[in-house]
This record gives sequence, C-alpha cells and structure tokens, in this order.
Amino acid sequence: MPRHNPSLPTRRLAIGTLAGVALTALVAAAPAKPAAERWSATISTSPIGAHLVGKPGAKVKLVEYFSYTCSHCADFAKQSAVPLKTLYIDTGLVQFEYRNLVRDPLDLTAALLARCGGAKAFVGNHQAIMLAQPTWLGKAAKMTKEQLAPWYQGSEGERTRRIAADTGLDTLMHGRGYTKAQIDACLDSDVASAEILGMTNIGQNADRVAATPSFFINGKNAEVSDWPKLKTRLDLALKGA
Repeated sequence: MPRHNPSLPTRRLAIGTLAGVALTALVAAAPAKPAAERWSATISTSPIGAHLVGKPGAKVKLVEYFSYTCSHCADFAKQSAVPLKTLYIDTGLVQFEYRNLVRDPLDLTAALLARCGGAKAFVGNHQAIMLAQPTWLGKAAKMTKEQLAPWYQGSEGERTRRIAADTGLDTLMHGRGYTKAQIDACLDSDVASAEILGMTNIGQNADRVAATPSFFINGKNAEVSDWPKLKTRLDLALKGA
C-alpha cells in the first residue's frame, strides 16, 4: 500500500497546532505576576498605642481622633472606607493613624474590644463595630437608669463585660470569631485601657480636640469633620498646598 504523504497545507496546520499547544502549556506553567503591594496591609502601633495603617514614609500623615459612640464618626467610617484605602493608603500616599478619644463607658468598652486580636485585626474590628453602631448604641439608648446603674459598679473588667453583654457588643465579637475567654481578656487589659485613656488625654489636653471626629494632616488640625471635605484637604496636602 502506498504511504500517505500529507499535503504542505496539512503539515503547516499540524505544526501550527502543536506550536499553539506548546505555547499554551508554557503560559500555564509561567509563574503568576505578583500583585501590586497594598500598603493598607502594613499595620503597626505607635508608642502611645495608636494604630498606624499605610506606608511609613508617606507624604501625608493623617490622624483621626474618634469615638465609638459618635454617630459622625460612624458616618465617616462608612463613607471613607473604600476611597481612603484604595486611593490614598494602598497607593502609599497617606499613612492613617487611629486615635481614641473616649467619651463614656460604652465608648471605652467598644475601644477595648476593637483591639482584640492585635494590630492586624484592628481595622476589621473597628469597621465592624462602627458599622453596627445603630444596633448596639440603639440598645443602650433604650435602657433605663436602673438598668444602666451596674455599668458603674465593680472593677473596670466587670463593668465593661456588663456593657458588652447588655448592648450585644460581645455577640458582635463572637461573630468575628472571638471566644468568651478572648473577649474577657481584651476587656480586662489594663495596658489597652491605659493606652486608650492616654490617647484621650493627649487629644483633649495637647491637641485641643473639642469634638469627634477630628483630623490632623501632617500635624495640623484640618478643621473638617466629614469625608468629602477631608478628601479635599488631603488632595491639597498631596499637591503641597
């Protein structure tokens, strides 16, 4: 039987097919290109216990003094979360510093819980507590004087545990994966309490903060309290104005 000899076009098609398969295999085997560095993953604590998020050498240093029982602070947390992170922090333009300015026992309780899990867990805890503010703060607002009285009795740990239970803040933290023992340890932390109250003292007496939220850009009070106006101030600072 005569041997079949493929025509030239057929051989070219076969060679092209093999080359395509080889190229596909080569591309599949190539290592994935590493994702661009996101500076929001760089989180540390300052000497006073504040949480720093972003590039240490960023051109703009932004400080927020906030209270967990402040509705305007919750509004800021909600409105700024995505644009502040993606446009300013992730790009290395801004380093953001969170500073507590405690107004009441409920605020202190939330502040202690936000620090559960260490620095890397802080931003997630902070956002979760702020976004759920209408729920847990709403429960507190409906309590009678008699129901609130135990909030002022006993040790700080005993008081904050009652507050967390009465408002559902402990349930919120359970939902984030923390055990009762871990939550109690956070509420009993004398170190965390001292840092939070220390920041409050600095805010009130050194930086003369009269209300929350208050923002400082490169050490200067920005004199604004909402995200749209703060964004304008950040853009001016980045331009060197």
